Amino acid sequence: MDTATEPETEQVVFVTEDGVPTGETGPKLASHHEHTRLHLAFSCYVLRRSDNALLITQRALHKKVWPGVWTNSVCGHPAPGESLEDAVLRRADYELGLPSLSGLHCVLPKYRYRTPPFQGIVENEFCPVFAAWADDEPAPNPEEVGDWRWIPWPDYAELLNDATANVSYWAKDQYAQLKGIEPFSGL
Repeated sequence: MDTATEPETEQVVFVTEDGVPTGETGPKLASHHEHTRLHLAFSCYVLRRSDNALLITQRALHKKVWPGVWTNSVCGHPAPGESLEDAVLRRADYELGLPSLSGLHCVLPKYRYRTPPFQGIVENEFCPVFAAWADDEPAPNPEEVGDWRWIPWPDYAELLNDATANVSYWAKDQYAQLKGIEPFSGL
């Protein structure tokens, strides 16, 4: 894959309310606007194996969609015909420089959300949520990630509740469901 052009050629898969692909696709950037159609996506929370700290990332300031927003470890869209697990691994490598994650598993298979407008963009996604572990330090792609840090799960909760923090809508929304399930409930 030519990762230098990946964002320009990436396609989103449009789905029904139940997450079933309709057979239609659209270019990723052109498909995100004030009337974004429901499409397939994923979120992944990467924990550091040594201490279960969570990797959070700040989206690069020059990104066209949600620039500068702090969020969970990695988010993205599967390509047409690509499994969600393969998409998570592809984007973790491309965005975070983490070519191998262990224990990847889906923790919220039916998560779906629609954001209020943010700089003219509405996210409208059927977005299964995953958890995984990493043994290595990330080497983020500056085209995708502006900043990153490992934080304990309780500190993540504080960040999400800080009204002055620039945190993604989906990270706040997912937290309410994640805090009561493994592996997060024990952190």
